Amino acid sequence: MANLVIRVTILLSLIISLVIMVSNSATLVGLYGESTVRYKNVNSYRYMVTSAVLGMIYSLLQIPVATQRVTGGKTLPNSARLLQFDFYGDKVLLSLLATGVGAAFGATVDLKKNFDALDDLLEQFGSASLSQWRTKLDNFFNVAYLSTGFLLVAFLTSIVSSTLSSPALSKKG
Repeated sequence: MANLVIRVTILLSLIISLVIMVSNSATLVGLYGESTVRYKNVNSYRYMVTSAVLGMIYSLLQIPVATQRVTGGKTLPNSARLLQFDFYGDKVLLSLLATGVGAAFGATVDLKKNFDALDDLLEQFGSASLSQWRTKLDNFFNVAYLSTGFLLVAFLTSIVSSTLSSPALSKKG
């Protein structure tokens, strides 16, 4: 039962993270037009979204297996291979989510810090050209933090899943 709850928690965290990140945007209006900043504009955010999608696919493959184990129905064919798939798949998922979290948190910290520093520098020279966008970009980065936080929850939950799949494989082997 714990395995099923963990798999569903991972999937829900990934869905929430993905929806938040993909819907996040900031429209900046300037003298010569407007530009909208989205996750697609930052490679680290694109990597995070990709890791979330791959994690969702893996989770969707694992939930029926976990459900089958909980209901105690017919024994799954080739269960030794399924345990190996669980074991190695959990390790790959763990790596993907860890690097996705690191990339997104790192990018958000760097972008926010550098934009703020540039804005402060320009203000010292009497230009407030970036200040008009600061609030919108701060909101964009704060929402990116929130999205990455849900990816972090999926990552931490996948640690538990990975820990549970290790003894299961050794018992079978």
